[in-house]
Amino acid sequence: MNQYSTIISQSLNIRAEQVEAVLELLDAGATIPFISRYRKEATGNLNEVQVAAVSDLYEKLKELQKRKETILKTIDSQGKLTDELRQRITQSWDATEIEDIYMPYKPRRRTRAQVAREQGLEPLAKVIMNQKEHYPDMAAQRFVKDDVKDVEQAIKGAQDIIAEDISLNEGTRQTVRRDFQREATIVSRVIPKMKDEDKAQKYSDYFAFSEELRRCSSHRLLAMRRGEAEGVLRVSITGDDEENIERLKRHYVHGFGPCQTLVAEAVEDSYKRLVEPSIENEFAALSKEKADDEAIHVFKENLRQLLLAAPLGQKRVMGVDPGIRTGCKVVVLDAQGNLLYHTVVMAVGGHDDGQRATRALQQFEDIARKWRVEAIACGNGTASRETSDILRQIKDIPTYVVSEDGASIYSASEIAREEFPDEDVTVRGAVSIGRRLMDPLAELVKIDPKSIGVGQYQHDVDQTKLKHSLDQTVELCVNAVGVDVNTASKNLLTYVSGLGPVLAQNIVDYRKENGPFTSRAQLKKVPRLGPSAFQQCAGFLRIPGAKNPLDASAVHPESYPIVEKMAQDCGCTVVDLIKDPAERKKVNINKYVSKTVGLPTLTDIMKELEKPGRDPRGKAEMFEFDPRVHTPEDLVPMMELPGIVTNITNFGAFVDIGVHQDGLVHISQLADKYVRDPNDVVKLHQHVRVKVLDVDKRRHRISLTMKGIKQ
Repeated sequence: MNQYSTIISQSLNIRAEQVEAVLELLDAGATIPFISRYRKEATGNLNEVQVAAVSDLYEKLKELQKRKETILKTIDSQGKLTDELRQRITQSWDATEIEDIYMPYKPRRRTRAQVAREQGLEPLAKVIMNQKEHYPDMAAQRFVKDDVKDVEQAIKGAQDIIAEDISLNEGTRQTVRRDFQREATIVSRVIPKMKDEDKAQKYSDYFAFSEELRRCSSHRLLAMRRGEAEGVLRVSITGDDEENIERLKRHYVHGFGPCQTLVAEAVEDSYKRLVEPSIENEFAALSKEKADDEAIHVFKENLRQLLLAAPLGQKRVMGVDPGIRTGCKVVVLDAQGNLLYHTVVMAVGGHDDGQRATRALQQFEDIARKWRVEAIACGNGTASRETSDILRQIKDIPTYVVSEDGASIYSASEIAREEFPDEDVTVRGAVSIGRRLMDPLAELVKIDPKSIGVGQYQHDVDQTKLKHSLDQTVELCVNAVGVDVNTASKNLLTYVSGLGPVLAQNIVDYRKENGPFTSRAQLKKVPRLGPSAFQQCAGFLRIPGAKNPLDASAVHPESYPIVEKMAQDCGCTVVDLIKDPAERKKVNINKYVSKTVGLPTLTDIMKELEKPGRDPRGKAEMFEFDPRVHTPEDLVPMMELPGIVTNITNFGAFVDIGVHQDGLVHISQLADKYVRDPNDVVKLHQHVRVKVLDVDKRRHRISLTMKGIKQ
């Protein structure tokens, strides 16, 4: 059994044999989507979240193993690696414990204690620490020579050695660590000269802030750390210093006398100069890591909801990127998202707003009629409200407001330049808005997830961890939906299980040279797409209209013989089995259970035959803001309004109510009951009804509530 299986099993509360199966598949090159979708028998039906958790912990343990090997080599090179020490390090899987064990052997910069040792004062330190010498000054006299000028210097050097030895002791660190776990307080103070600066006002809640560290929420901690990084705040984490010093003295000082006094002084020096700063740094790092994990979880969940937002589907769309000074950038896209036409319409701004709006409406109508537009996508940025009000006057063509976060990033990217080398960034941005309505997932995979605007302090968290988590989320979403291999972009194909950038490009190149794929089997002709890659990707690539109807479904090619046998036993074709519920009712799936295929796979096959290639996403819905409000000045306390959830954090949800500034529904205002997680109540882009609680114009904050409102 893999050495990590037991640890992962206990940590995640998943049976060891299930973990072992996942690790074997991962080591063989299988992806998380493939394992969770097509290897349910092997894993005991673990879902993608569980498989991802196993994979992440596996990688973390392998990194810890590398660290242990480095530590063992370092101690061994010093000639201090005993069998007992090797066993303790080898058997431990607690990173903090391992670092504590390593602490005395860790190479350090030149310390005061090291200087004292070089001066030959270690024997004196042992005499004092033994606390049996009644005349330490006389004992110290023997060490006054060379660089040690007098008794006072000798004793001070010995105390430095004692202080360092105490700070490196595992027991010392655990004692102080336990206090920090129970009692640590995070304190934030404004730097006096910054108090009246404009950029400091957003941190005013933390100018004189103090809270138990274990109760400090991730968003508050990250806000304080950002304020510290911007030079506005000074942040510290402290324990009960007096109690900790007394606790250590009780441990290290035995009785009364001159040596005991010197040891007590060394204990206090050790705590203040060495132990407390080290443990503070440790807890600062741990609390930051915990806050990062919470913020990344929020971002990941928001991203998942955004990527799985309901698509409009293949319709001819007008994409509008609203603007005031430079006008609205307007594009028309065909049902496949190809650019047919673009122009600029001056719709908002100027002294003749009413006349301009009338002219703009006529222009929009002419474009829509000429190009047979079926739906309109209007970006939600500057002038969105005014522009969408005009567009909604066009009869028989629905207008949808679409998030344009990240559109400017896309429009200036290499991907956009490849797609539209002859168009400027404004046209590319409008195209992105239009395509987001048609298929949010296919368009958003082209943009760095950090730029999509649904995170919480995403630029302040561990960027490597964030990227891994977001890439994993995109991969799971893409494979959950499935991809049309004949229309998918290289960027979308990159996230398909088993592919990556090279094979994605090879598929696009093969498609260009040979025309659309007509079967999944044809994928094997793509350069460098070998048997292993085919096994991983085939079930997630769809070919609508293929001769074999299963090629358009989520049924994996390895299961085609099972479906063909079902059809044969029913006396019909596979097509009949898909189209006729009566034929499917004849199938007894228990009859097809084998050593490699169990009920989970057979159940999935039957669901897929019922709705082959079904899109798990819903349908796009229209939305209209309240016509009474256009700016924050129009808001009145207790006014009830419709809104769209634009972002979810662990302290609440931001809602667009059509006044160019999102309002916050604090977690305490989300429902008439206690809410632990905002995601339990609201989803991204959900249409909700809210009431206005307060408008703080100075701080540009709108407070909303959903309490007492039927949703």
